[in-house]
Amino acid sequence: MRLEPVYHLGRAAGEPLGGTLPLDLDALVPGSGGWEVELGYGKGRFLLGRALGQPERRFLGIEVVSKYHKLLSKRMRARGVENLLNLRGEALFLLSTLLPRGFAERVHVYFPDPWPKAKHRRRRLFDPQTVDLVLGTLRPGGALCFATDFLEYGEVVMDLLAAHPHLEVEPVLGPWPDGARTNYEAKYMEEGRPIVRAIAHLDSSADPAALHPDGIDGVTCAWPRDDEADPAAALAVAG
Repeated sequence: MRLEPVYHLGRAAGEPLGGTLPLDLDALVPGSGGWEVELGYGKGRFLLGRALGQPERRFLGIEVVSKYHKLLSKRMRARGVENLLNLRGEALFLLSTLLPRGFAERVHVYFPDPWPKAKHRRRRLFDPQTVDLVLGTLRPGGALCFATDFLEYGEVVMDLLAAHPHLEVEPVLGPWPDGARTNYEAKYMEEGRPIVRAIAHLDSSADPAALHPDGIDGVTCAWPRDDEADPAAALAVAG
């Protein structure tokens, strides 16, 4: 698999990210305001509006589609937005390699690809083996906001979140208080499609190292005993 560089809107548009990992987000977006993250922001309607409406807070968006990343970057420059970090890359890869843990007060995921075919489900953001990457972005006491029109996937996500010992899941019945948050949502509401919406609150005393009980077997490493002659051969990674 070829990994593409990760880009952000820096002093020069499309500037590659560098430096040590995880990223020093406070250096990239100075300030003291709390962080919010949107994974897969599409055309950036919600994220840009949020950043413009709350200049005291800081925002981070991740989008894998190049044309959408460029579109949001253009709109940010036109409006002089300085409290939004715009990253291009695959969300699970960036969550696992680039971003610090436990920095965000809120994470937004709206209408993610449900990957309906069984052979593709490992690519889902919300899967027993990947959900901890998403939740690991939240600081204790933070919240995840989620919506999908794919009802089968919505039920899977709701059950998955409800099974996490440190989450309290609050279904949102009807539209969000501020209305449609994405172009897809506005379109689907006009068409009368049912939409699953929820807010999952992370316990303020949650252990940041905790793993989802349904996915722990797929992400756990077994370290060798002291008497193992070949530690490399004894290291087993499931999944």
